[in-house]
Amino acid sequence: MKMIKRMNWLILLLFTIVSCSKDSPGVDETEGETGEEIDNTSLSLVDSKATETTKALYANLWVVQQNGTMFGHHDDLIYGRNWYAENGRSDIKDIVGDYPAVFSVDVAEIMDDRSDASDLNDDRIRTIKEARSRGEVIIANMHLNNPLTGGDSWDNSSNIVAKEILTEGSVTQVKYLGWLDKLADFANNLKDNNGELIPIIFRPFHEHTQTWSWWGRSATTQTEFLQLWKFTVDYLKDSKQVHNFIYAISPQLDQAGSKESFLFRWPGDDYVDFIGMDSYHGTNTSAFSTNLRNLALLSEEKKMPCGVTETGVEGIRYTDGIPIMDYWTNEIGIPLSGKEISMVVLWRNKYDPTQNSHHYFAPFEGEATAENFFDLYSMTHILFSKNLPNMYMMPSGIKIK
Repeated sequence: MKMIKRMNWLILLLFTIVSCSKDSPGVDETEGETGEEIDNTSLSLVDSKATETTKALYANLWVVQQNGTMFGHHDDLIYGRNWYAENGRSDIKDIVGDYPAVFSVDVAEIMDDRSDASDLNDDRIRTIKEARSRGEVIIANMHLNNPLTGGDSWDNSSNIVAKEILTEGSVTQVKYLGWLDKLADFANNLKDNNGELIPIIFRPFHEHTQTWSWWGRSATTQTEFLQLWKFTVDYLKDSKQVHNFIYAISPQLDQAGSKESFLFRWPGDDYVDFIGMDSYHGTNTSAFSTNLRNLALLSEEKKMPCGVTETGVEGIRYTDGIPIMDYWTNEIGIPLSGKEISMVVLWRNKYDPTQNSHHYFAPFEGEATAENFFDLYSMTHILFSKNLPNMYMMPSGIKIK
C-alpha cells in the first residue's frame, strides 16, 4: 500500500513539474503577467478607499490561485511546539528551511479586555512586520471575548449579544466599539519598513455556520448576524478610516457540501472580499475535494479570491494514535492539485515542550510526519515564502474597482 501511494504521489509530482516550476509559480515578477485567462480581469474591494498596497495584495491573491496554493500556518512565527517568542524561529522553517507563505494570527487579545495583560501582543506586531518584510501574506481572525457576558468567544449562553451590540448606546455596544477602536489603532499604526500600512486579510466572526461562538448560528438570527457583520465593517472602514483590510468570510465545512453552502448568512457581495473555508474534515479526502471544487467555482463566479483559512488534524494522527504518515501529500497536496485556491492554512502548534498534549496541526523537528511534509514542500503547486512573487506590487492585467 505504501508503495502504491508513493507511486501515485510521484505521478502527481511529474505532472506538476511539467505544468510549472518550483522556482517560479507561473508569475513573471517583472511584469506580473500570468497568461490570457487573467488579462483584463476586474475585481472590486469592499473598501473603495483601500490603500494601493492593499489593492495590489488583493490582485495578487487572485493571480496566485491560478498557479498554485500558498501554505500557511497559524501563529507560526510567534511560538512553536518547543520554543516561545524566538526571533526568526518557525516550526516549518526548522524542517524545510523556508517560511510559510501565509502567516495567520489572532487579533482578539489586541482588542478585548485582555489587551493590557497579553504577553504576546508585542510579538504579534513584531512577527507581522517580519512576515511582511519577507513578502509573506498576513491573515487575522478574532476569538473575541463575549462583550455581554464577560465569557470567552465560546460562551454562547446568551442569544442577545448581537442584538445588544446593535442597540444604539447600549453598554454592550459601547464596549464592542471600544474594542474595534483598539483594532483600528493597531491597523492604522501597523507599518512596514517603508512606512506603508501593512495589508491584512481580516476574517471576523469565523465559523459562523457552527454553534460554538456567541456570533454563531445558535446565538444569532440571520438578520442579526448580517447586521453585525455590516456594522463592524462599516465602522472600521468609514468611522475609523481603516483602509488596509481585505474582508474575508470563513464558514466551516467539514462534510461535503454544495456551492451554496458557502453562502450561509452571506452579507452580500458588497461586504465580502475573500471567500474562506475552515475545514476540519480529518481524512475525509472526498469531502475536502468536493468542497475545494465548489469553493473554486464560487470564487470564479464572484470574482473573489478564495482559500482554506483553517484546516488540519490535531496531532496529525488517527483516532487510535497512529500518525498519518502520508497526511501532507495525500490529504493536503493531492486534493489541492488543479484547484484554483489561493491558500491553505494549518491551525497552530501549541507551545508544549513537556509534550503533555497532542495539540499541534503542523510538523516540527522530530515529529513523525516531518519527512512527508518535505514531500509536500517539493510539490510545485504548493507555495512557500521563497516561491512568492511580489505580492505587494500590482500585477498587470488586473483592475481593482
